[in-house]
Amino acid sequence: MSANSFGTLFKLTSFGESHGKAVGGIIEGVLPNTLIDEDFIQSELDRRRPGQSAITTPRNEEDKVEFLSGIFEGKATGTPIAFVIWNKDQRSKDYGNIADVYRPSHADYTYQSKYGIRDYRGGGRSSARETIARVVAGAIAKLMLQQQGITIQAFTSKVGPIQLDKSYEELDLANTENNIVRCPDTTIADKMINYIDEVRKSKDSVGGIISCVIKNAPVGLGDPVFNKLHATLGQAMLSINAVKGFEYGLGFGATNLKGSEHNDEFYMEGDRVRTKTNRSGGIQGGISNGEDIYFNVAFKPIATILMEQHTVNRNGEEITSTTKGRHDPCVLPRAVPIVEAMAAITIADHILVNKMYR
Repeated sequence: MSANSFGTLFKLTSFGESHGKAVGGIIEGVLPNTLIDEDFIQSELDRRRPGQSAITTPRNEEDKVEFLSGIFEGKATGTPIAFVIWNKDQRSKDYGNIADVYRPSHADYTYQSKYGIRDYRGGGRSSARETIARVVAGAIAKLMLQQQGITIQAFTSKVGPIQLDKSYEELDLANTENNIVRCPDTTIADKMINYIDEVRKSKDSVGGIISCVIKNAPVGLGDPVFNKLHATLGQAMLSINAVKGFEYGLGFGATNLKGSEHNDEFYMEGDRVRTKTNRSGGIQGGISNGEDIYFNVAFKPIATILMEQHTVNRNGEEITSTTKGRHDPCVLPRAVPIVEAMAAITIADHILVNKMYR
């Protein structure tokens, strides 16, 4: 696994920068004859694209995917699938004032220190625009998983201090796409939207939590030591821009319980072993147990805020600087399909790896 690749058998290698000519990737491991529904893939990209609502960045990119190889007559051939999305609405001039400035909490200083060079236009490779490639690969992974009845649904469960007070079982997740913040509870969604808008008007940003549920994953995904299913899911989620935390099952909430309160007792449902509760989040011993896999992903407030901040420049001088450009006040609405995509890539990869043991 290289620094620009994720996965073992189902593997994505991405390329491109925020203000370069294009972003794209190569996907390996797609099973031959998998139906490649390009309309579905584009609809997934549309969920991530900028400019889709008043609470997202106004950057206007169509994000149309162009496939270059690996598909014939609407089906995967089993060879690498290469694709590209051309950047068409860059405003690199917006970043001229920070060419020699290290923006607070950005990758500017660490990239410059590590490589001795950085693309200051929109963050270059560190920009969340790279996640376009993940969404394409995730959409294709979803198409593979759908053939096995596996579904993945993410949703916004918390924005700043506003959060859902119901578990995912109590929610109608079909309502997630019915509002611009992608929260399945309409009343809470309205509060989240209003809060994000207030933050946007104050030129600030806000973070929150995206929750995700994977249904119908088979028993046996993951290995018991270094390749635990929750470990690779955690790596997948923590590789997403602005992610600060990952927990599955009860997560940190389990620390408040005794073993007798946390254990998931087994019972038989016909010839299937089930658990009476699912505090483990569908994973035990690093291996899926057939129950719903669910987890939370914590996103920080994005670092780009349109107000004056103290920082330093490449000459080591302490200065004040104001960032320009077009940015999201809250990344969560557009990050929902990214979380789903990385979950789909992870599950598809584990399924292919698991076949080696059969």
